[in-house]
Amino acid sequence: MTYDKWWQKAVVYQIYPKSFQDSNNDGVGDIQGIINRLPYIKALGVDVIWLNPIYQTPDIDGGYDISDYQSINPQLGTMSDFESLISEAHHLDVKIIMDLVVNHTSSQHEWFQKSMVSKSATNKYRDYYVWRDPVNGHEPNNWGSFFSGPAWTYDEPTGQYYLHLFTKEQPDLNWDNPDVRESIFAMMNWWADKGIDGFRMDVISLISKPKNLPDAPVEENDTYGNPGVVVSNGPHVHQYIQEMNQKVLSKHHWMTVGETTGVTTDEAKRYASLDGHELNMLFQFEHVGYDGNSNAALGQFSGYKPTLHDIRKSLVKWQKAFAGSAWTSLYWSNHDQPRAVSWFGNKAPEFRDLSAKMLAALLHFMQGTPYIYQGEELGMTNNDNFQDISQYRDVEAINLYRTTVLEKGLATSNDMLDYLRVHSRDNARTPMQWGNQLYAGFSAHKPWLEVNPNYKTINAEAALENQNSIFYFYQQLIALRHKLPVITNGRFDLVANNETDDHIFAYTRQNSDMVLLIIANFTDKTVNRHFDLPKHYKCLIQNYHDDLLDAIRPYEVKVYQYAPERLMFP
Repeated sequence: MTYDKWWQKAVVYQIYPKSFQDSNNDGVGDIQGIINRLPYIKALGVDVIWLNPIYQTPDIDGGYDISDYQSINPQLGTMSDFESLISEAHHLDVKIIMDLVVNHTSSQHEWFQKSMVSKSATNKYRDYYVWRDPVNGHEPNNWGSFFSGPAWTYDEPTGQYYLHLFTKEQPDLNWDNPDVRESIFAMMNWWADKGIDGFRMDVISLISKPKNLPDAPVEENDTYGNPGVVVSNGPHVHQYIQEMNQKVLSKHHWMTVGETTGVTTDEAKRYASLDGHELNMLFQFEHVGYDGNSNAALGQFSGYKPTLHDIRKSLVKWQKAFAGSAWTSLYWSNHDQPRAVSWFGNKAPEFRDLSAKMLAALLHFMQGTPYIYQGEELGMTNNDNFQDISQYRDVEAINLYRTTVLEKGLATSNDMLDYLRVHSRDNARTPMQWGNQLYAGFSAHKPWLEVNPNYKTINAEAALENQNSIFYFYQQLIALRHKLPVITNGRFDLVANNETDDHIFAYTRQNSDMVLLIIANFTDKTVNRHFDLPKHYKCLIQNYHDDLLDAIRPYEVKVYQYAPERLMFP
């Protein structure tokens, strides 16, 4: 198996534009702010920037409700600004990929507005969306929205319901209609002409709905069925993505990644097979889904945090399943997840730096393409200052609070706020912490979302002045990935007997030229473990200043490099 694709050695930096850098002091980040910070991104050493949506939008769901796929959100800038961003980034040898949101549009999109005019067969846009007649005077089936409430909204003038798996302002497109697919493919090729370098595809595994739209299973005490169980990886999803590949993706030297909720390893290998018929790679969610609070909407809060056993079992499973056949994305954080150091690491002052570096190294030495979410390279944390629902901006959090606390009384306000302080998507969307000045150097105006109060000590200016900072640790990891082929093509193996260790995650990467041994302590305890190192080895990178060998300190990570003197894993 050859590993010669440019994106297999790449590292991606994800930007949530509203929260990255405000250049015109209106409290909202913008494209010009990103341009101004390109030298910082280049200094980190990444190869690709992934932009969360920058399209025209009413902004009901953080820009994931698009009203015009070929216009820029004026709050973020102009098309001229975007063209400048492409030019400036490419000048620095940094590529740009955009978010592709085509499971649904905004209800303000021209297509949907025309769809609502009539249900006549002469209205071609009616079939651009999923419309159905009432059943016994109610919704066509029992599906609930992922953002609370029903997944159907009734349109009185036409006497039908339309489907929206997310908010009612995000109607689902009907991918079974070939005109919809052709319209989307034409739009994608239009962006190709602008010079972009690929797409991250939002909830792409949901685009093909099952025939007859059957009811979904209903969890205890819930009102609606969970549509993800019946919609994910629908009957024609691979056919439609292969068509997209033929008509768009194969024509460009792109990087493509699909967000694939509800995917198994076997299904995932179809999306991201190295044969190149569909996508380059995917995001799966198993390792970030161990929150023990799947019934949060019912007021059931376990307080469970993912254990090393959970995380190791999942990561090892996906590494082994994809070996030699498919490609994956490596990530701890994104715009929908809590901050990694708060959830997987330890944000206490004495451990934040160490645990952030440990998490970084553990992930970056695995096979796949690593993603760094803005601020992750600084060790940014969840915002513990969110004490009232009025401080939140995320529609998912607001809806969950309303339905669970105010409407159903299934949880107290305090319990729900405790949950949101850990899990709300707003934790990832607080403004980037550039310096210790007012509003963290993000803006001179009060930002659209509160800055985390710890910006005075956790910020980019402080990180760049400290050669031992998390930023420079990430810089080293990226440089090593670019330099060492074993990180791209080496075999992954868990160290013998490590699968039951409560403290240490240890694995190797090996090719014919080199072995890397990665040892990471997931706890705040010093533990003793002996690893059989050969006579000649070197410590490639570590997060302590010295190496005590068998004594592995709190959140310590170290990577040993040596020649394959013996076949370790025959």
